[in-house]
Amino acid sequence: MNQAKRFLVLALAVATLSALSLAANIPNGTRVSVRTVSRMDSGTARAGQGWDGSLAKDVVVNGTTYAHAGDPVHGVISVAKDSGRLHAPGILSIRVTSVAGNPVTSTAYSVKGKSHTKSNAEKIGGGAAAGALIGALAGGGKGAAIGAGAGAGAGTGVAMYTGKQQAVIPSEALVAFTITNGSASSASLRKRSR
Repeated sequence: MNQAKRFLVLALAVATLSALSLAANIPNGTRVSVRTVSRMDSGTARAGQGWDGSLAKDVVVNGTTYAHAGDPVHGVISVAKDSGRLHAPGILSIRVTSVAGNPVTSTAYSVKGKSHTKSNAEKIGGGAAAGALIGALAGGGKGAAIGAGAGAGAGTGVAMYTGKQQAVIPSEALVAFTITNGSASSASLRKRSR
């Protein structure tokens, strides 16, 4: 009987370890949908900073459930680049580091701030046009040229003052990642998704 108890305890331990190992090994190439908890902004976020979310739906592969909707997801900000004032919009990239308490690695989800080009052209061009109009009214052709230059300078100042275009991931955003667990190359992930 003593031997039967040992066997039962051993069998229970093996079953428990198998279940834990299954949860920790979400297969490579598995897509997970995550809902973020809080807003992330390239102007305030820093690389290495953590973020939290929850699974938007169950993670099921070939009939096996690895994690459930609502399970906690933790991640890290892998890139956070603040926006420049006249060019170089902000960039923000995030990755998943754990799902339901089990460590994983994933592809990155990246966003880029809005381009500066159109907004800057409107501000600088509008300033130049307004300056030329005022200069023409005040001093004719020569005044128009001087006014256009002054207006363009003023428009550039406005563009510099209002120009930051940060990358933002809003709170409650639904973001998709692919689990890589450090062993699948991006080429093999692309191949699987076709």
